[in-house]
Amino acid sequence: MRQASLAADEAATIALFAAASPSVVHITTNALERDFFSFNVTEIPQGTGTGFAWDKQGHVVTNFHVIEDADTAHVALSDHSIWQAELVGVAPEKDLAVLKIDAPADQLQPLPVGTSHDLQVGQAVFAIGNPFGLDQTLTTGVISALGREINSRTGRPIKNVIQTDAAINPGNSGGPLLDRQRRLIGVTTAIFSPSGAYAGIGFAIPVNVVSWAVPELIAHGRIIRPGLAVDFAPDEWTKRIGLEGVLVLSIEPNRSASDAGLRPTRRDQLGNIYLGDIITAIDQTPVASMNDLLTAFEQHSVGDRVTLTVVRDRKPLTVEVLLEAVD
Repeated sequence: MRQASLAADEAATIALFAAASPSVVHITTNALERDFFSFNVTEIPQGTGTGFAWDKQGHVVTNFHVIEDADTAHVALSDHSIWQAELVGVAPEKDLAVLKIDAPADQLQPLPVGTSHDLQVGQAVFAIGNPFGLDQTLTTGVISALGREINSRTGRPIKNVIQTDAAINPGNSGGPLLDRQRRLIGVTTAIFSPSGAYAGIGFAIPVNVVSWAVPELIAHGRIIRPGLAVDFAPDEWTKRIGLEGVLVLSIEPNRSASDAGLRPTRRDQLGNIYLGDIITAIDQTPVASMNDLLTAFEQHSVGDRVTLTVVRDRKPLTVEVLLEAVD
């Protein structure tokens, strides 16, 4: 079929795939297994997935679950060259991981990075990946919904996830979700399907989360989180005693939380328990659970000052505190 006979939208999609597909890589993972008798170590194929070039330095972004439990990984570029990959960093709670390969810069084509805060339901999207090991596959669709929530490998929810009807199958995980301008707007991560195959509902981690997490993983191998040197009570405890918010159990001395005067939970010599401060909001954003608290912290950086609304002795008050780097 000649290009002149294509509809305008078809020609645009073809051009998008031609420009973006060289950025997409095929990831294969292996586990090391030692023979019981000879003690020789062999690599056992474990799985496949998708990723994409992040920069010219060889960093490749994919899902954490693509490389989870793998001992080795290889990255195949669009020119079919295969490179041993080094694990740089992981964020299981965001289902993101960064690998690094020593490919020449001219073989790496990073995608332009867009934004996800201004996406709209009905907007056209394009996913490129390697479903079932079939490399360089394009699927198209629209944004079906925004603001979805899915669970990560750690059990923590990933918030503001993009829902799309662009076909996402096993092997697509870790691939880019693009807009019409070929900009990265998400990383495909999961499907909702009773059978495990495409059923019309797929999810992608929004690029605003990716743009925040990936530089942290490259620099530190993990996300350096803003927070407080405080132990908090599990949500089950606070719910059991009918409290709303997050209860402070203990506070490390000589840290910002103790300097700000936050009050921990304590027990006197007779065994009576006196509840510590209960955090109910951060900068007026309501906090009802640990996930709310951690999500609110993530909107800030280490060194930011925030205002906590707490309940102390059944009375509300505010405490200004400096956020520190925490594990």
